[in-house]
Amino acid sequence: MSRTVYVNGEFLPEEDAKISVFDRGFLFADAAYEVFPVLDGGIVDADAHLARLARSLDELDFPAHYTPDEYLPVLKTLVRNNKLHEGLIYMQVTRGAQDRSFNFPKNADPTVVMFTQQDTIADDPVAKTGITVITVPDIRWQRCDIKTVALLPACLAKAEASRRGADDAWLVDDEGFITEGSSNNAYIITKDNKVVTRHLSKAILHGITRVSVLSLISQTNLELEERPFTIEEANGAIEAFSTSASAFVMPVVSINGNKIADGKPGPHAMVLRKLCLEAARQSAAETPALSPRHRIKKRSS
Repeated sequence: MSRTVYVNGEFLPEEDAKISVFDRGFLFADAAYEVFPVLDGGIVDADAHLARLARSLDELDFPAHYTPDEYLPVLKTLVRNNKLHEGLIYMQVTRGAQDRSFNFPKNADPTVVMFTQQDTIADDPVAKTGITVITVPDIRWQRCDIKTVALLPACLAKAEASRRGADDAWLVDDEGFITEGSSNNAYIITKDNKVVTRHLSKAILHGITRVSVLSLISQTNLELEERPFTIEEANGAIEAFSTSASAFVMPVVSINGNKIADGKPGPHAMVLRKLCLEAARQSAAETPALSPRHRIKKRSS
């Protein structure tokens, strides 16, 4: 069955959804995006994701297309129209379409695209076995805190992981420290029960799930330490994991072929995953319902 997608004010069958070949998202990756988890038909951490999108657009000096309050009913309509119970909503905002020029256009209207994907994220069987990762050099630009669609370095990292028989890749900076995963934040747990993850800076994405997990550490017997860590530290850790909107907490069981502890998902990571999922379901349940005054009208064709 065809999905309903959203393009510039219209809800359309996916096969009818099109953007211009002159769109700057296509030509220059001049665009920001967000991925919203959906659990039990509700959107997880909607406000936080919309706030991060607004920050990304501000950092890229974008003209605003909608306010966060105006985006939310569109997201809710997509969930409802596609009968999405569990999965993801992808949202992308580009600077718009105009003849190709490196200079920013002065009068182009931003392009806004949204679509849904069904996926099993709460009971993902991969979380029960954990994932394997390799390390690769971090070749990305110096503003990784902005969530742009310039994801070719992440694709290359994931392709290299697949070529070497691993599930994902962690990125290493020029000084030998892990920055983050190819599309997730990275963590280790040391022998003295400290959760170590890189501090916020322009070198990593400010993960929404990261915020949730760090707030949940106080409910465990773990301590938090925000600082860079090396591959050698990771190899000596008792546990490792990553966080993202599409996987929540995902245990990592080996790095570059070296097992973390016994090579199985660690108990601390599994507890944090359970707590994170509980918080996510609560957030999804609190997503405001679509009200009549927030109905989005289709443009007439």
